[in-house]
Amino acid sequence: RLCVPLVLALPAMAAGEDGAPALQDSWGDFWLFRFFVNAAGYASIVVPGFLLIHYFKRKNYLETGRGICFPVIKSCVFGSEVKSAHQEDGALPARAELAESSTARQVFKLLFCAAGLQASYLTWGVLQERVMTRTYGATDTDPGEKFKDSQFLVFMNRILAFTVAGLYCALTKQPRHGAPMYKYSFASLSNILSSWCQYEALKYISFPTQVLAKASKVIPVMMMGKLVSRKSYEYWEYLTAALISVGVSMFLLSSAPNRHVSTVTTFSGVVLLAGYIIFDSFTSNWQDALFTYKMSPVQMMFGVNVFSCLFTVGSLLEQGALLESVRFMARHSEFTAHAVLLSVCSACGQLFIFYTINQFGAAVFTIIMTLRQAFAILLSCLIYGHTVTVVGGLGVAVVFVALFLRVYARSRMKKRSKKVPAGESPVQKV
Repeated sequence: RLCVPLVLALPAMAAGEDGAPALQDSWGDFWLFRFFVNAAGYASIVVPGFLLIHYFKRKNYLETGRGICFPVIKSCVFGSEVKSAHQEDGALPARAELAESSTARQVFKLLFCAAGLQASYLTWGVLQERVMTRTYGATDTDPGEKFKDSQFLVFMNRILAFTVAGLYCALTKQPRHGAPMYKYSFASLSNILSSWCQYEALKYISFPTQVLAKASKVIPVMMMGKLVSRKSYEYWEYLTAALISVGVSMFLLSSAPNRHVSTVTTFSGVVLLAGYIIFDSFTSNWQDALFTYKMSPVQMMFGVNVFSCLFTVGSLLEQGALLESVRFMARHSEFTAHAVLLSVCSACGQLFIFYTINQFGAAVFTIIMTLRQAFAILLSCLIYGHTVTVVGGLGVAVVFVALFLRVYARSRMKKRSKKVPAGESPVQKV
């Protein structure tokens, strides 16, 4: 009996200190309820799949199986089981030697990569905030309506990324695939949940807060690395992680007078951000483990997005939310354009990531993306009117100084690791 009033009070508590009723009109609008409904939809696909995999392994299908389904089942359940030596930086192909081409050509390539990454992800960030925090169809007499189904946006992003990665794999030569396909489902599920939390959090927190939270995910990534992969880290990694924590705390605890409602950080927003960071940390570590199989990053992109499309479309159909989202697109052509452009920016951004790391390495890529985060905060404040206090600005500065220190220290460690004697492995880095 004591639990009933507590459960009934949860939506009001999650709305934050101001108890904004607009976000919690019904149980269907309560983010925790939607999270469990989505998870139930994924479970309806995961559980039968798990039982089938267990059945085929228990029956030793690899030795006794026959028929036209045998190659499909072998690829999905068993794979070729051929692993390659683990390569640094996520098994990315060795980047092209910069000395092979002229300096002008390399400068052009670097500017092209930087412009592509900035354009893709800055546009993606602005559109993300527009779709999740503003109304569509507003007139003088009609306040308009907000789009509420974050899972549909995840589906839109994944279906385009799946198409782009599939075409790329079909048109270019790729390594022979060896990983069992079902292993991609773990990274896919955590990737879907992290993306859902990321979109949903914008209903409760400001975009600058979300950007800083992403910057601080190195901390849970290190924790997941210790738990999942038994990695060890250098002292400077712990130091910069602590600095990032301090900077984020300064920003979150700073208060500005007459804050706009969209900049208020609520309890629900903090929980969703924590969920995003946890799920995303697991995704990166699981993908790192998968790269022990011989595969390219685009093959990884394709495999993860296959399951992402399967999970999201299955859950949307079970809830009847797919048709409702399509009707929303039909009612608001502006939303359709935003959703499509959001997906295009996400897919193109992933391709720019692979190309930049292949050409210039992870250090240059990290610097470009760190600058992108700073530009994203500035752009969001200019377009959507977010306010940042002096203490909050100092917190932002501390975070980005710590990020650049990580890049510098990592580059020094890589130079030192080249001199490590044979048989002695360097410490794994985040």
